[in-house]
Amino acid sequence: MTSKRRFTHPLLFSLFILSLFASTVVAEVVRVQVDERTPFADGTKFGKAGAYESISGRLFFEVDPDHALNDRITDLELAPRNEKGRVEFWSDFFLLQPIDPGKGNGALLYDVHNRGNKLALWTFNEGERTNEPSSTEHAGNGFLFREGYSLLWTGWNGDVAADGTGRLLAGLPVAQQADGKSITGPNYVEFSVDEKTFSQSFFLSPWGTPKSYPSVSLDNRDATLTKRPNRSAPAVEVPHEKWAFADFSEGKVKPNPNSLYVKEGLTPGWLYELVYTARDPRVSGLGLAGLRDAISFFRYADSDNPAKGSLDRAFVFGISQSGRLIHHFLYEGLNLDQADRTIFDGALIHVAGGGKGLFNYRFGMATVYGTQRRGNLSPADFFPFTPLPQTDPVTGRTGDSLARLRKRGAIPKLFFVQTATEYWSRAASLLHTNPEGTKDLELDPKMRVYSIAGAQHLGGGPTDRGICQFPRSPLMHRGPVLRALLTAMDDWVTKDTEPPASQYPRIDDGTLVNLKTFQEQFPKILGVNLPKAYHQPLSLDPGSRWHTDGIADIVPPKVGAPYRTLVPAVDSDGNELAGIRLPEVAVPLGTYMGWNLRDESVGAGGALAGLHGAYLEFSDQENADDPRPSIRERYPNRESYLAKVSDAVLKLWEQGYLLEEDALSLLKDAAQRDLWSQ
Repeated sequence: MTSKRRFTHPLLFSLFILSLFASTVVAEVVRVQVDERTPFADGTKFGKAGAYESISGRLFFEVDPDHALNDRITDLELAPRNEKGRVEFWSDFFLLQPIDPGKGNGALLYDVHNRGNKLALWTFNEGERTNEPSSTEHAGNGFLFREGYSLLWTGWNGDVAADGTGRLLAGLPVAQQADGKSITGPNYVEFSVDEKTFSQSFFLSPWGTPKSYPSVSLDNRDATLTKRPNRSAPAVEVPHEKWAFADFSEGKVKPNPNSLYVKEGLTPGWLYELVYTARDPRVSGLGLAGLRDAISFFRYADSDNPAKGSLDRAFVFGISQSGRLIHHFLYEGLNLDQADRTIFDGALIHVAGGGKGLFNYRFGMATVYGTQRRGNLSPADFFPFTPLPQTDPVTGRTGDSLARLRKRGAIPKLFFVQTATEYWSRAASLLHTNPEGTKDLELDPKMRVYSIAGAQHLGGGPTDRGICQFPRSPLMHRGPVLRALLTAMDDWVTKDTEPPASQYPRIDDGTLVNLKTFQEQFPKILGVNLPKAYHQPLSLDPGSRWHTDGIADIVPPKVGAPYRTLVPAVDSDGNELAGIRLPEVAVPLGTYMGWNLRDESVGAGGALAGLHGAYLEFSDQENADDPRPSIRERYPNRESYLAKVSDAVLKLWEQGYLLEEDALSLLKDAAQRDLWSQ
């Protein structure tokens, strides 16, 4: 019999125990590779924070697949392990911080990249959009720098492909069978185009082509392709000889296991659905674990940490997909590190609707989401929808999207910020109503919901029609509103100052309604068609292993009844009654809508046009075809118009939805409008 060695000296035993504890609580960043460290914007000084520097490189991670904090990561047990039994991966990082850390405000703002793109400077600073910020043009108005924030981006999404534009990348391992062979399984891809084309990459996105999962074979006989003009129409199978796994360019067909080729071409507006056998799933959930461990490293680590000792709080911000990622990150319970230290103190989730995402599932693609017309069979929007206890009327399940963090007391302060588009196209009402859409829910004390009346998902932009029937919306909302809300979030965390009250449409006061009521409310304008449907997520069943193991066995999933969503009520002009009403909506020169309709020329005419909003300006003079009063009927002179704008801006500023500098800017913009000289 062999004897076990024991520590007999009390001090040695205590040191041994401490060393074991220390080895389990450090952040999982094991190496930092700094590729470049340089002054930002030629050393420009930003207020009290002074000059900034940019630091970029790569973070290398190791995680213990047997640790309880990682037990939610799908397929982690099937990832290759190193000699220590740990799983390795890496991510790019980009840090902007004051050269003198003592001049910063102590807050880290983590901008969740969207398909590899950095968006915080473009959003808060209204700077020139880029993935490689370096100049004063990229710094924009300097808001985040003047306030002293450190800004961090890291790669988390294994879907992102390098394309020479500086997109952030993550190197996530591929899950394998025990014998090292590829894992295969059923996968589903939906295609829809706005102009005739003969081939399209899987999961093509206008914001970046992702790295999708290839077919196990170029032989398509074990795959199925169907087409239909819309979701309610029966699917018609496309014969195998009329399509292939291939690209089509310059008149040539080239085999490609990640692309669909159709001989007769894809018909604009139609839905094409491909079910095939995919291979080599990435361990996508490690992107979320890496996000957790990266923030833990920059907040708390002593060694090799360029931000060492300068940060006492952290906020996370994300737009659209990035906002869904934040909600899903919190849903998975990842807001604590291995030492039970807080990762994020506050989360500002912008235009995520009622969705989370396919961020931690086998063969899941981060770019997928549902709208009224597309993506309905991809389970990216799933119950529970909100961080409040609720019951699924379809399955009888009960849930709370942040239940895991609630048990550990680790829910951060939460701002969910929506535009009108999210109610029409992204099921935003499910954040604050029951799934039946029959009653309002009482919000968690740590949660605020803000709806920006009349705004569109994509932000204000050109008013050309694009694929739409109506001019698209010019309403600029992101910068002014989000600057105020980030400031309020920081005050809530640091000073326990109550943030501005939630502002969103509700059932109980009649500002959140069904489609029929909306149609009755909207003004009858000649030539303006109204929506006949909006997004109501389907109850989907991908099989018994979906919720426990993140694996779909039923592809496409079984379809159940839809969850009932609602849309904002409008006034006699068609402008929304509830939410944060910017002066353009409160004192309107036209109708701002969160919805638009597809033009017949791009197929599926009359369906909602994805994430686009619309703008219908008022007539200068009385118009018999338009019941909305003209501009001159509303505002007989410049003084009356400016008086009303001033009242609207002052109210928003007093309530905390605008900062003083933005309130003054909006007043200046209004004063420059000349509506009466003609």
